[in-house]
Parts: sequence; structure tokens; C-alpha cells
Amino acid sequence: MAVTWNIATMERDLVQGDNTDIVTILHWTAKDEDADGNTGSAYGAVGVTLVGTPTPYADITETQAIGWAKDALGADEVTSIEDGIAAQIAAKTNPTTASGVNW
Repeated sequence: MAVTWNIATMERDLVQGDNTDIVTILHWTAKDEDADGNTGSAYGAVGVTLVGTPTPYADITETQAIGWAKDALGADEVTSIEDGIAAQIAAKTNPTTASGVNW
């Protein structure tokens, strides 16, 4: 199992000083699935401040944006998110509660 990160959308300022199309917020998803089809997922958004020469919006790759999101979240938060997803899958694999009716 390995958590897959994606970027759902990017918010951007159309004009920011002398630059245009500057990404300011990344909306991300993270999900995983075990061999039995049990899934876990998380969604969030993180603000980013990109320094240096901005990458033109049209040239940003998802891999690059995922890296920016993870950098903005920080290693501890990324680990916490991925651990939470693993816990969701574990709870589905080995449930400790149930609901229903007996008739």
C-alpha cells in the first residue's frame, strides 16, 4: 500500500505584483487501498507562498504541485495524514463495532 496524492484544484491570483497566474492555494486529496479493496482517504487545502521566479501556471505539473503541497504541510503533517489513512483502512479490515437489526 502506498498513499496516492493528487491535486484537485489550484487557486491563483490572476495578477500579483508584476506576475500573473500565481498559485496561492492547493486543494489536495490523498488515498490508499489495500488488496481487499478497503480504502482510506483525506482531503484538504493548504496555502502556498512560492518564492523566486514563479512557474508559469500553464507549465505547472501535478507532481510539482504535490511537492509544493507536501512542503507547505510539512513532513510531520504529511506523515499524520498518511497514518490516518492507514488507520481508516485498518478499521475496515478489522472492525471493532457493528450496527444493524437482528430481524
